[in-house]
Amino acid sequence: MIPEERLAQIVDRFEYLEACMAEGRGDIAALGREYAELKPVVERIAEWRALRTGIAEAEAMREDPEVAELAAEELTRLQAELPEAEHALQLALLPRDAADTRPAILEIRPGTGGEEAALFAADLQRMYMRHAEAQGWRFEVIEEQPTEIGGLRELVARISGENVFARLKFESGVHRVQRVPATESGGRIHTSAATVAVLPEAEAVDVEIDPADLRIDTMRSSGAGGQHVNTTDSAVRITHVPTGLVVTSSEKSQHRNREIAMNVLRARLFDIERQRAAEARSGLRKTQVGSGDRSERIRTYNFPQGRMTDHRINLTLYKLDQVMAGDLDEVIDALTADAQAAQLAEMQA
Repeated sequence: MIPEERLAQIVDRFEYLEACMAEGRGDIAALGREYAELKPVVERIAEWRALRTGIAEAEAMREDPEVAELAAEELTRLQAELPEAEHALQLALLPRDAADTRPAILEIRPGTGGEEAALFAADLQRMYMRHAEAQGWRFEVIEEQPTEIGGLRELVARISGENVFARLKFESGVHRVQRVPATESGGRIHTSAATVAVLPEAEAVDVEIDPADLRIDTMRSSGAGGQHVNTTDSAVRITHVPTGLVVTSSEKSQHRNREIAMNVLRARLFDIERQRAAEARSGLRKTQVGSGDRSERIRTYNFPQGRMTDHRINLTLYKLDQVMAGDLDEVIDALTADAQAAQLAEMQA
C-alpha cells in the first residue's frame, strides 16, 4: 500500500514550490529544477487518486437501481486501470540517482582483437553519435586517437542534453563483436571487443582535488585537432599522482585544454567514489544492471546473424543495422525497466 502521508508531503512541497516561483521568491533556478523533478510524480499521484475516488463513487452508485448496471461497468473499468496506475506511481516514487540529469563523459577504447577491435571502437563511436543526434543531444569530442585505417585507439567525448546520464549509464562495460573483418581474406568470423565507460560529469563541489596531487605536462598535439596546433605545445596531459589517472586534451587552446582535462579527471574520480559507495551499499552490485563494472561483458554484436544480445537481461534484437545506426531506445528502455524492477523488489523485501 502506498502511504498517503508521503504522497501528501510531496504534493504540499510541489504546491509550495509553485507558489514561490509565482511570487518570485528564493533561488528561481533551484526551485525550477526541484519543481521539474516533482511534476511527473505529482501527475502520477493525481491519476492514482482520481482512480481511487472514481472507484469509491462507482461502488456507492451501485446501490442505486437506476444506475447500478452503468456503475458496475464503470467500476470494472476503473479497477482494471488501478494496478497500472499504482505501478506507475511506485516507479515515480523510486529514489533517483542524483547524477541522472547530468551530462556524461563517454570513453571508448579497443580491447582484445587488434586492429579489428579498433575498427569496432570507431563503429561504437558512430553509434553513440547517431543516438545522441536522434535524441537532440550535443556530442563533443574531447580526445580522439584514430588509427591509420579508420579505427580508434581512444575516444573521450562529452554528451550533454536532457537526462543523458540516466539513459546512457547502462552502456558501461565490455562490448563484444563477432564478424568477418575487412582485412580477413578467408572469410573467417573473428571475435573482438571494446570497452565503454559512461561517467556522470562532476561538479567542483563533488570532488576535491589537491593541486599538489597533479602533474601537468604540455606537449605537441596529435590526433583530433593536431593538424591545427602542431607547431605549439598546446595539448595538455594531467596526471593524478595518487590514483595514476592520466587525462589528455588536444584542443587549440592550452587554457581550454586544462579546463577540459580537469573536467574529465573530476568525472573519473567522482565515478570511483560512486562505485565505492555502491559497493558499500550492496555486496551484490556486480550482479545488478548498471553496475558500471568495466570488466563485465555486457553485450554482443553478431554481424553474420544480424543480432545484438544484451547478456545482463537476456535481450536479443534481430535489428543490428538499426542498432549500429543509433537506434538504442529499445535496449535502453529494457535495461531501465529491469533496474527499476530490481529497485522495487529491494524496497518491498
